[in-house]
Amino acid sequence: MSGAGQRDYLDKALDAVEKKVGTASGHPMDSNKMRGTNEKITDKIRGYLEKVTGKKAPAKFSN
Repeated sequence: MSGAGQRDYLDKALDAVEKKVGTASGHPMDSNKMRGTNEKITDKIRGYLEKVTGKKAPAKFSN
């Protein structure tokens, strides 16, 4: 997995959403356990955004 150990803005945003949803539902989520799955999700989102905009994602949003 490229960028292992690096967390860009999109990764941090997904972690924040998981934390908020987990807190609201009473079932806290450990984002470190979900790191592999989360990386796949954020990679798909980045790919979609790049496809739609036709531009490479800024470095802050892409590891």
